[in-house]
Amino acid sequence: MKKIDPKDFKIKPGKKIKIDELPTRIDLEADKETIEDELRKVRRKIAKLQTKIYAAGTPAVYIGIQGMDTAGKDSLIREVFKDINPSGIFVYDFKKPTEEEHAHDFIWRHYVKMPRRGLFTIHNRTHYEDVLIARVHPELVLAQNIYGIKSLDDIDEKFWKKRFKQIKDFERIQHENGTVLIKLFLHLSKEEQKNRFLRRIRREDKQWKFNEADLKERKRWNEYMQAYEDVLNNTSTTYAPWYAIPADDKPTARLIAAKIILDTLKKLDVDFPKLSEEEKKKFEEYRRQLLEEKD
Repeated sequence: MKKIDPKDFKIKPGKKIKIDELPTRIDLEADKETIEDELRKVRRKIAKLQTKIYAAGTPAVYIGIQGMDTAGKDSLIREVFKDINPSGIFVYDFKKPTEEEHAHDFIWRHYVKMPRRGLFTIHNRTHYEDVLIARVHPELVLAQNIYGIKSLDDIDEKFWKKRFKQIKDFERIQHENGTVLIKLFLHLSKEEQKNRFLRRIRREDKQWKFNEADLKERKRWNEYMQAYEDVLNNTSTTYAPWYAIPADDKPTARLIAAKIILDTLKKLDVDFPKLSEEEKKKFEEYRRQLLEEKD
């Protein structure tokens, strides 16, 4: 099987990309069974490192996942993280903001769901929705009742650049306070989305996922791609890089994502807590008591 190098999928800070030049499919020169077998090996390694992080109580690990509808976000979460102890991981799927969430800044509802130290947190859709969906539908910004934003004319390029800066500041603060940030963009082709929509319509167990609004959003595909391109170019940083993962083949996308996560975690200086000499003596006493225990 072809070797996966996470650097090949990293959006380098300061280097402008064209989204239509990023691949949506790559050939790992392996069949599905081989790819899935490799994923099982990688996710077990992730789970072992997560156990060390959980035991050490540091750092916090944040994984944000973005992508168009049908890009495979849910199944990626299910398959990549299934070996992790449920006590050490939380997944949040962000839907339409509530009235309470609308009464705060756009990052607030995501901020309060950031991971505690020692834990993994996955955001299925992220604070980037407010520079993606809101970029295509700026009327959503008006609904936030932001002081000084009175009409669509106030939501100009200067407004979006300010939001990019606010996002980078938010992520920098998280990083500087001990959170590891991994951002994954599942890059799906328009043709593959069409195929997946058709499967949803055809299969009774998938029909509940589809509605007419999906087709309306699909008609604005080019606008979404431009919004994603701007996000990748403006918010991939050294402390919170974006990775653009080819998503037309789900097993391949899951393995690439797992490799990126594993590569990031392996660079951390973290291990199980070490016992002091005094604590080691206590453990020897505990051991003696258990061995001498009578029924």
